Amino acid sequence: MANPSGIAAAPGVADDPRRKRILYRCQHRGMKEMDILLGNFAAAHLDSLSEAELETLERLMDVPDQDLFSWMIGRVPVPANFDTPVYRAIVDFKQRG
Repeated sequence: MANPSGIAAAPGVADDPRRKRILYRCQHRGMKEMDILLGNFAAAHLDSLSEAELETLERLMDVPDQDLFSWMIGRVPVPANFDTPVYRAIVDFKQRG
């Protein structure tokens, strides 16, 4: 499956239906900036996330793009219930990229 960045996901993702579904959702958000950011993060890290971290990422996937984007760029403070290690890893990934 191609992703917006052209970066291939780790091999373990293709073998796990849940991780494959999460990868697809991360790459097809609807807002190009979020597709790229979350798609690249998922391609790089999905295979190493624990079950609990996958649940956290899935909760983030339920947040509307505009809200998540506003948090990511610092326009709006991230709500405490979403300020998780997974969220912070995505922000760190964005800043390094």
